[in-house]
Amino acid sequence: MNAPVKFETTLKDWETDQEVRWCPGCGDYAILKAVQRTMPMIGADPAKTVFISGIGCSSRFPYYMNTYGFHTIHGRAPAFATGANLANPELDVWLVTGDGDGLSIGGNHMLHVLRRNVNMQIMLFNNEIYGLTKGQASPTSRIGTKSPSTPIGSVDRPANPAAFALGAGARFVGRGFDVSKHLPEVLIAAHQHQGAAFIEIFQNCIVYNKDVFDDFAAPKGAEDRQLWLKHGEPMLFAGGAKGIAIDRDALALTVVDVVDGDWQAAGVLVHDVTNRSIAHMLVEMPFGPFPMALGVLYDDPRPTYESAVAEEKGKASEGKDTNLAKLFAKGQTWTVEASEGHPA
Repeated sequence: MNAPVKFETTLKDWETDQEVRWCPGCGDYAILKAVQRTMPMIGADPAKTVFISGIGCSSRFPYYMNTYGFHTIHGRAPAFATGANLANPELDVWLVTGDGDGLSIGGNHMLHVLRRNVNMQIMLFNNEIYGLTKGQASPTSRIGTKSPSTPIGSVDRPANPAAFALGAGARFVGRGFDVSKHLPEVLIAAHQHQGAAFIEIFQNCIVYNKDVFDDFAAPKGAEDRQLWLKHGEPMLFAGGAKGIAIDRDALALTVVDVVDGDWQAAGVLVHDVTNRSIAHMLVEMPFGPFPMALGVLYDDPRPTYESAVAEEKGKASEGKDTNLAKLFAKGQTWTVEASEGHPA
């Protein structure tokens, strides 16, 4: 639960005494630090925060956050997180998963936590590879990816995590990447959302898929290929020299040039986080001809799963005696007594 009362902490309050064990240069380090920086910003209480993970490199995360944590089993973190939320809606639940854990064996569980709209923040680290099990192709690996499981090159069409989330009924979809200074902004927006907030985080696997996102996520020189979306602001990139407009004849997005800063004359769209149709177009934009859409792509809350469950339980128990002893004794009962010939 995203509690309105803010708790005063510092970054150090969220660090543990555990040795952080990822490969040197792994993007997970940057994500961990971004999350630890974000927690004081949102006023989270460590005693009411829980990080739940499945299996994979990303799933070490709970060990490194000074909160409650649960390192569960492969692909089943959404089920555990749902249980934690229903058992104690006061908890601030964060789910940490990867492209393999969350979209392969865990794809079914991810689908249901999104469609049910359980109140939690879901961080999916997408490095387009299986890192923990030594570099096999994952559900998000690109066509042609060579790996131990696809030595000639993968022929599978990759899954699009953000498109999957929208298709599953997610009411919040965001994107960021590991070393981006804007990642905390996306995490804050996800935390403010009541319901299942899905954040895809592009993460550099330094060993098995190094620099695969450099075209748009390199520390320097890739800014022109990033479209950072903000509600109520025009969809501009490349320093404002280009923008995203809509071709109304083809009902498709298109890139337009912006002359002298006049984005309105160029027909550049203004981002509306509640527009689901445009959100679908943004997540499907092919990178290369288009920039990579980042930030909050979609944010349109609806009642959460746990609120519906609580309401249903209230209606079911309305006017009924909740005394458990009376319920056990209700109806036909038997008293068993011992006798000399038949000891109880």
